[in-house]
This record gives sequence, structure tokens and C-alpha cells, in this order.
Amino acid sequence: MPHSEPYISLKGIRRIYGQGDTEVRALDGVDIEIKRGEFVAIMGPSGSGKSTAMNLIGCLDRPTSGTYRFNGLEIAGLAGDERALIRRHYLAFIYQGYNLLARTSALDNVELPLIYKCIGKRERRERALHALDLVGLKGREMHDPSQLSGGQQQRVAIARALAGDPHVVLADEPTGNLDTQRSREIMELIVELRRTSGLTIIMVTHDEEIAEYASRLIWMVDGRVHNDRQLKDAA
Repeated sequence: MPHSEPYISLKGIRRIYGQGDTEVRALDGVDIEIKRGEFVAIMGPSGSGKSTAMNLIGCLDRPTSGTYRFNGLEIAGLAGDERALIRRHYLAFIYQGYNLLARTSALDNVELPLIYKCIGKRERRERALHALDLVGLKGREMHDPSQLSGGQQQRVAIARALAGDPHVVLADEPTGNLDTQRSREIMELIVELRRTSGLTIIMVTHDEEIAEYASRLIWMVDGRVHNDRQLKDAA
């Protein structure tokens, strides 16, 4: 792939639900290019299309029309199982609700996605321990979610994402359930992990203060990109 080609490229993307009087244009001609290693925040009012854009980039949905290229590969026309392989090997997700298994240790929660990658037990354990150490949870590996604070649970969720060695992390309102102090701690952690690992991060948020941690802000309105501006140096 030529080095100048964007890592992620959406061109003329439309996502339409329903027909006739019930038609909803969730995305209506979206053009977005993201370079490898960027930290991009996507904001917009309810119904703006930001979550739909996140789902398309994350290979959880496919566009009605337009092209989506990931690392030079055309994604829009791939079958469901082919998109699943992209998700499994290149993408990781962080959600507002943590999505941890109750009565299951932090270590086992982090290991679980690695089972689906057919990674051996010893390597799974090593990766999970390393990821928990990276997010500052060394010594709490055997705690289950009920024994962890909200901030610590989100750190487990981040460790789970990192353990799979993804190229891109998609974060959907990652601090939505946290207080201000815990939110800042989580965002500082994400920024530091990006700096040290070179991850590409795409984050949907409604919080302007949280968006300021990104290097670039895309503002969406009515299924279109209304504004796209650099916040700080991307390096």
C-alpha cells in the first residue's frame, strides 16, 4: 500500500434505513480520511450519524452506498464473515458500559477475546497480565467487577482491548459512566497508550472536555460531516 494512502477512508458513504415515508438517512454522503496513529473524536447531536459512522468503521454494519477502505482493502463489499475477521484481527472496542462478565476475574475477562483468536492458554495469560499491568491494575488480576470501582472496570475493558494487539481502537462514550476525576484518568491513560503504542483511536463522545483529548475533532450534523478540524499535533 502506498504510504500516502489514508489508513481509513470513507468516500460518499450513505447508510439508509427504511423506504419511502419511513426512510432515514443516517449517513448522507460522508467523506472521512484518517491517518495511521491519529486520535479522532466524533461529536454531534443525537441522530447526527456519529454512532452509525462508528459502526461502519468497526465493520459492525455496511453502507448502503459509497466506499470504505481500511489499510488499502475495500471493506464495504465484504461478506459478514469477512468483516468479522477484520474485527477480530485489527479492531478493538471500548464501550460506555464496560461489558465485563460478572463473577469473573479481571484476568479472565481480559483473556476471553483471545480464546476466539485461538491463542494458546500460556500466551493468553501472558498477554492478559501484561495488558492489566499497562493499565495500572497489577495486583488486582483476580478481582471480579463487583470488587472494582467504575474507573477500574473501564481499565479492565481497555486492557481487554489492548490484549488482542489491535491496530485500531474504537471507543464509544468511554467515560460516559464515570465521574469527572475518573474520566480524566481514563482519558490520560488512553492518550498515553496511544503515544507509546502508535494505536489509531476513534472515539464517539458527547462531552466537549473529553473530545479535547483527541488530536482531531469531526462534528457531524444530520448524517453529514459539518466540521473537521485539528485540535493539536497528531504526533
